[in-house]
Amino acid sequence: MNLRTLAAALALALGTFGLAPMAQAAKYVDVEIGTAPPALPGRVDIITPAPREGYVYEPGHYAYDGRNYVWVEGEYIQQREGHHYVPYVLERRGERWHYRAGHWDDED
Repeated sequence: MNLRTLAAALALALGTFGLAPMAQAAKYVDVEIGTAPPALPGRVDIITPAPREGYVYEPGHYAYDGRNYVWVEGEYIQQREGHHYVPYVLERRGERWHYRAGHWDDED
């Protein structure tokens, strides 16, 4: 590999990594949906597991991926010092449904 090719490859790689922070995804999802979520899958017993130090628990729920509702299993989310976790919202508003993914208070 000659020096010119190596320099071009290095410049391309550095440029790609330099642009990566600019192409971040949205901080959270907040959408209005025209269809109701499906019924809960089978028999669902909402059981909140024991608390874990340093974590918040978000129970299983339906989320919206832009095209369909998808079931999201409950999960522990690592606590962020000095921040409050805002749980997901899935509620009816008139003829439409509103979904907002769970997020940290500094992501508003």
